[in-house]
Amino acid sequence: MILCVLLAVVGLGGVIAESPPEATSCSHSMTESTRVLESHDKIEKVMETGELNPSHYPAQRAAKVVQHYLNTQYASPYKIFGLHKVIRANAEDVPNSGRKYQLDLSVQEFVEKKIKGECSAEVLFPMEHSHAPPQVKVSSCENILKINTSVQEEAFFQEQLARPNLLFASNIPDSYGHVAPEHVPFWHLGAVVSSYVMLNESTQETLYNMAQVANVTQQECADSSLLKYEYDVLLHDMVSQDIFAWKVLFTWSPSEGIKVLKKEKSDYPLENVTTT
Repeated sequence: MILCVLLAVVGLGGVIAESPPEATSCSHSMTESTRVLESHDKIEKVMETGELNPSHYPAQRAAKVVQHYLNTQYASPYKIFGLHKVIRANAEDVPNSGRKYQLDLSVQEFVEKKIKGECSAEVLFPMEHSHAPPQVKVSSCENILKINTSVQEEAFFQEQLARPNLLFASNIPDSYGHVAPEHVPFWHLGAVVSSYVMLNESTQETLYNMAQVANVTQQECADSSLLKYEYDVLLHDMVSQDIFAWKVLFTWSPSEGIKVLKKEKSDYPLENVTTT
């Protein structure tokens, strides 16, 4: 039941839904999940080289890593990037290094929902025994990366500094897929900090999305120019269908962006997730 609710919440195509979602049919979400899994089952065990089908799993997996990279570098509570479409993809084995993907893809900014841009990227998955995260290089994304959300960010920052009490919130979105308007920026922050985890954890056998912000706890910060939060986030691997809980401690401000102080797998009890 947990998986059903989380699939309904997140949507299968990106890090987050484009806006706080309406209640979503569980049976519909599972139909979509079955379709994705069936497409994965058709993948050959031997990795293809050369030109790839842009809609198939190997190209989509590498492109998803680019999405996470862009979020770690450029995203904010009011600017989040998601994969829109893989246009072209190529793969090759690099001796003594790993497997490299060359990609042309389109990226969408999800908060405003209207802005798309094309990027070129290179993703190198190191050899398995290295246990290193993928290496990403991105070019030709200037138009979408220059989106200016400084006014919204500063207003949100000042609002949080003026809070009489430290924030605590949970289950964002709730079991019906709803996000309270006042929690939307915190949901977006959860998507961004989750990308730090998902980028580091991604391999050629994973395809991660953030499923839910289970808890967000604001903490006292010695530096008054920063906000400090601890998040419990639930991540969904579309390949294994497993849900992973991670705890992430970070600071944020409009001028400094997100600085992850600590991230670790959590023993957050998944049975505590509200289900229908």
